[in-house]
Amino acid sequence: MNGPEILVEVAPGLALFVPHARRSGVSALAVDGVSTLGHVIESLGVPLTEVGALVVDGREVPVGHVPADGERVDVRPVARPQRVPGAPLRFLLDVHLGTLARRLRLLGVDAAYSSADPGDPALAARSAAERRVLLSRDRGLLRRRELWAGAFVYSTRPEEQLDDILDRFAPELRPWSRCTACNGPLRAATKGEVAGQLKGGTERSYEVFARCEECGRAYWKGAHHDQLRAIVERAVKGRSR
Repeated sequence: MNGPEILVEVAPGLALFVPHARRSGVSALAVDGVSTLGHVIESLGVPLTEVGALVVDGREVPVGHVPADGERVDVRPVARPQRVPGAPLRFLLDVHLGTLARRLRLLGVDAAYSSADPGDPALAARSAAERRVLLSRDRGLLRRRELWAGAFVYSTRPEEQLDDILDRFAPELRPWSRCTACNGPLRAATKGEVAGQLKGGTERSYEVFARCEECGRAYWKGAHHDQLRAIVERAVKGRSR
C-alpha cells in the first residue's frame, strides 16, 4: 500500500538547495504521515533559516504541521528586509567568512568572528547564548537545533556576500566605529596614546587616530584608506537607493 503523498513547490530563490528535479514547478513527494513539515523540507536540503513561510493549500502553517495526503505545499523564501526580534541585530560568522566579517565591522556592524574554528556545536551554542545571527555557507551547521538564528551566505565572493547580508537584514551602518581586528568599539585617540604602534613615517605624516577600546589597536588613514573608503561608500550608496 502506498503512503501519503504531497505536492511541493520550492520558490526559485531556494532552488539551489534541492535536487534538480525539484527546481522547477510542482513535484510529488512521499511522506510518512508522522514527520513535521519542517523536517520534510529540511530533508529536501532547504535550511529552515531560509524559509520565510510554508503555505499549505493557500494557508500559512507552522513548521510543526504534519502534512497529509494530497496537500500542496509552497516553500517561500524569507521576506526582505528580514526582522530579527528579541535582541539587537548582531552577527556571528563561521571560520570561512573572515573577509565578510571585516567588511561588516568596517561598516560598524557587530560581527563576531574567530579564525580559529571552534566547531559547529560551539558556534551554534554561541549563537544561542549571545543571540547572534549565525552566517554560514554550511547547510548542516544551519540545521543545528540549538541555533538561535541563522542565514545562509549565498555567494563565495566577499563583495556579493556583503551586498546580500546588507539587503537581507538592513543593519544600521556606522562606518569606522568598530575594530576590524576584534570587533571592539573605536574611540578617538591622541598621537601620544598610540605612539608605541607607530613607525617613523606614520608618526610624522598623520595626526588623526582612533584606538580600539578592547584590543588597543591603533587606526589612521593609511595606505589602504582609499580602498576601504570605496567599500564604505558603495554600501552607504546602496542603502540610500
